[in-house]
Amino acid sequence: MPEVKIRKFLIITEDIFHEGGPPAAKPHRRGAVLAVIENPYAGRYHADIQPFMADLKPLGLVMARKLVEALGGDAKVIEGYGKGAIVGQAGESEHAALWHAPGGYAMRDLLGGAKAIVPSTKKVGGPGARLDVPVTHISASYVRSHFDAIEVGVPDAPRANEMVLALVMTLGARVHNRAGGLAAKDIKGEDGLR
Repeated sequence: MPEVKIRKFLIITEDIFHEGGPPAAKPHRRGAVLAVIENPYAGRYHADIQPFMADLKPLGLVMARKLVEALGGDAKVIEGYGKGAIVGQAGESEHAALWHAPGGYAMRDLLGGAKAIVPSTKKVGGPGARLDVPVTHISASYVRSHFDAIEVGVPDAPRANEMVLALVMTLGARVHNRAGGLAAKDIKGEDGLR
């Protein structure tokens, strides 16, 4: 199996006080962690790429821990999550798909009991490419107040032979959420949906 070769990490956090409405008593806090790694499959077609998912599992946990720490250090207050990947131009979108399981399970394991599917997005792009990573509630995908997206990117990545892997988390609902639907306080937690 290929070794994961990390070039760098980037951690972003933001506190949103308002989006044109009244300032919130407590700002909406959210963040992202990105890892720029070498793509071991760049440059030519490889039929068997699944083994690299096992190699990415430890990186997923490292990234999830870094992000929880950046957001205050308490995994119990994380309410939303998502993941994504940008593959450099010598790779293919299927290489980004290798991040689905390692990134998702890392966050679910660290957050303890998260049941909702971790939403994801992926694409092929060059240095500075941006990615809108979708966000849903960690326990129930139907909680509209937590539907969101966090735009991520790295100015000098991915290079042609690299991948940018992203995990995102939020500490609550959108700052001015009022679209109705299932409220977080009413989650049953049986199926990851409601």
